[in-house]
This record gives sequence, C-alpha cells and structure tokens, in this order.
Amino acid sequence: MIDEKIDSLSNKLIEDTQKVLQINSVVKYNESGTRFGIGVTKALNTVLSIAEEMGFKAVNLDNYIGYVEYGEGEDYVAVLGHLDVVPEGNDWIYPPYGAEIHDGKIYARGALDDKGPMMAALYGLKALKDSGLKTTKRVRIIFGLDEENGTDLDMDYYKRLEKLPVAGFTPDAEFPIIFAEKGILTFDIKAITDNKLGNVEVISISGGNKANMVPDYCEAILKGVDFNVLLGIIKSVEAETGIKIICTEEAQDQVILKAHGLSAHGSTPELGKNAIIAICMVLNALGGTSKLAEYINFVAEKIGTDTTGEKLGVAMTDKPSGALSYNLGILSFDGENISTTSNVRYPVTYSREDVLEPIRQFVDFNEYEFEEINHCTPLHCDKDSELIKALQNVYKEQVGKEATLIAIGGGTYAKCMPNIVAFGPIFPGKPDLDHQANEYIEIEDLIMCAKIYGNAIYELAK
Repeated sequence: MIDEKIDSLSNKLIEDTQKVLQINSVVKYNESGTRFGIGVTKALNTVLSIAEEMGFKAVNLDNYIGYVEYGEGEDYVAVLGHLDVVPEGNDWIYPPYGAEIHDGKIYARGALDDKGPMMAALYGLKALKDSGLKTTKRVRIIFGLDEENGTDLDMDYYKRLEKLPVAGFTPDAEFPIIFAEKGILTFDIKAITDNKLGNVEVISISGGNKANMVPDYCEAILKGVDFNVLLGIIKSVEAETGIKIICTEEAQDQVILKAHGLSAHGSTPELGKNAIIAICMVLNALGGTSKLAEYINFVAEKIGTDTTGEKLGVAMTDKPSGALSYNLGILSFDGENISTTSNVRYPVTYSREDVLEPIRQFVDFNEYEFEEINHCTPLHCDKDSELIKALQNVYKEQVGKEATLIAIGGGTYAKCMPNIVAFGPIFPGKPDLDHQANEYIEIEDLIMCAKIYGNAIYELAK
C-alpha cells in the first residue's frame, strides 16, 4: 500500500524536492540575526510548510532544528537528516541551485546530501499516513541545520528540549545499512612564518572551502620567481598528481599559480585530487630553509598525496571499519600566518588519543600551534540488534537483495542519538557524489528511497 501511494505522489515528490534544492542553504552563522543563515532558515520553513500542507504537525525549534510528527504513542521513532549543504565549489555543468532535470537526474547541491533523501523520507511518511496503516509509536522526521560543520549545535539543542527516540535511521550515507562509522577529528595546525622560499617571495596562498571536502582549487601569488624554472616544476607536478596548474605572469614581477583539482567527500580523499597539495609540491620544489619552507615541506611531504597519514605516524586500520583517512581541506597564508585544517577519519576500535599523540609530537617538535576544532567518537552498532534486522528485512523486500552491513568513514547524525544507524540513500554501484561538483540524484532512486523509507518507518513504528 505504501508503494502504491508513493507512485501516485511521485510527481509532487519531484516538484517539492526541486523547490527545496533551489535554496542555497550553506551555513552562515548569525547572518542577519539568524542562527545558521537566511538560506538555512528558509529551507527549514519551506519543508515545514510542505509538511503542514500534508496535514502533519510541524515544529520549528527556534531556528536551531525542526521536526514533523505523525501518529500517537508515548514513544517515537525518528528519521534524522539535515538541510544544510557544503559550499557548491566549482566546475558545475548545471547551476548548483537550479535543481534542473537532465536525463532523469536532478542536479543540485544537496540532491544526495541530504535534502533529496529527507524529502523522500517525508513523502514516505505521507504515504504511510495516506495508507491508513496503524502504528503504536509516533514518528518524527527531524530536520537538522548544522550537520556539515560537525558542531552538533542543532542536535544538542534538540536533545536539551525533547525526549529521545527509541529507534530510527538517517538517510545520509549508503545502502544497504551502515553498522559502523569511523571517529572524526578536525584540527588546525598553525605557524607564524616569514614569506620567503629561497629568493622567491610568497604573497599569499589560499585553497579549500571545508575541512570535510577535498579542495578542488588553490592559488598562490609569488614574486621574484624565474618563470621558466617554475614552468618546469609545474610540468613535473602535473605529471605526478594529474592536477592542472595554470601559471600567469602579472604586473610588478608577480606570478599567480592556480591549481584545479577534483573535489570529493572528506571521508574518501583518495577519490579526489587535492589542489592544495599540488600547489605546495610546486612551492616545495623552490627550496629554501626558512620557516615557511619548512611548513610547505610538511604539507608537501608529510601529508602529500598519501591519504593514510602514514608519514605523520597515524596510519592505522581494523577489521570492522578499515583504514584511517587523512584529508587536508583548507590552507591559508597571508604573508605571515599560515594555517591548515585537516579532517581525519579513524577506525572504530581506535581512540582519539591514538590519533592525536603522534600529531602533537610532530607539532611540538616543529613549534607549531595545534587547535582541535571538533571530535566525533566512532559508532559501532550490534549486527544482531532488532533495528538492524528490521531494516534488513525492509531492504530485502524492496530491493530483492540481501542487506549486507558496511562501515564508512563518513559521519552522520547516527552518532548523536542511541539506536540510530545510517540507511541509504546511495545504492550499491551508484556514484557517491556527496560534496562534489555536479551532485545529482536519479529520479528513480528518489522514488525508490521514498518507498524504502516509508516501509522502514512503518516497520519500526508498527
């Protein structure tokens, strides 16, 4: 019955998903008096308005977070997701907030992460409501607004005000089911330096937008460099990294380097091409013994193109969740202050201190400054839990395949509340376009997600 209702609602699902995707909801703290920005607030109010038109109770908790509720009962099950998105970045073939449909795909930032799946969950609940099926628990779809920054300000606010769900899922990862999520550490390494690399003066370096994105662009402004020597270095680095680097001569003896890499999610940095690393490899080849040269060498050599953290002494792996991943997401240098922001995903059987100890030793030895920005502990769910079994049954019934359990490096809202796991929306064999240019969700997958989520909600709430 839920599947039939979804089919009848599919056109409206597509239309409302486009409406939400057309809102730029990158977080901008305290913009015009809002918690997380005008766009984020607009996205929440738009979704809540759609839900009210469906006949649901819709609540905005002081623009920190919102929820939609259905049914009766003392306990409730929940779907947790978010409406904020990472910055759009570069190299889109269609407007990142156009939500245009091409070849059966909706292109937009947030199509997969996480607006599209959350709209699928809302329509899954709508189908459950319209079907007349009875539940013994309430259902809430909770719309977070600050997930991409990893601060949990939204979920912390919710937990202070509301009773927690007894079970649920977040549609913010992959299918079949995520039973383990690596721990996440985000930190800055800073230094005060000179601006010399040998005889070359470095005016500035700037690259990256977010710690949890592989930076697809970085640029550096130099003065006093031998242009022909620089071209030879660039050719070598391009061959090694596969990253295009453009070099232009400007006025006042200045040269601008622009590297165009490939963005990817910070949990899978091996799938991207880090533009910051490419620029630092070029600069490192200029040599020198200055404080700046030492820091550039740290980025180019100690981090470099390796994404396991081996040269920093943090490489580690375990059987449940695999290897640690290291992503350098942001670098900035203003001629005096240099800073990098890194995002590390570590295996579930290891601890925060296992990662921090070798990094702190390196930082202390080099007299750099270390600042921890955020930490999320690992998640490791019992494979035989009732929640896992229920979602496995729904997935098998809907897709016709066994629901194997997988571990990821990505961090989701599943870590915020007990008895929650990540469940979709990316189907096996489909590309993971989270945080990448040209993010899209296939319309067929959007509709299938609505069916899976509607049946999963019913299974947990009945």
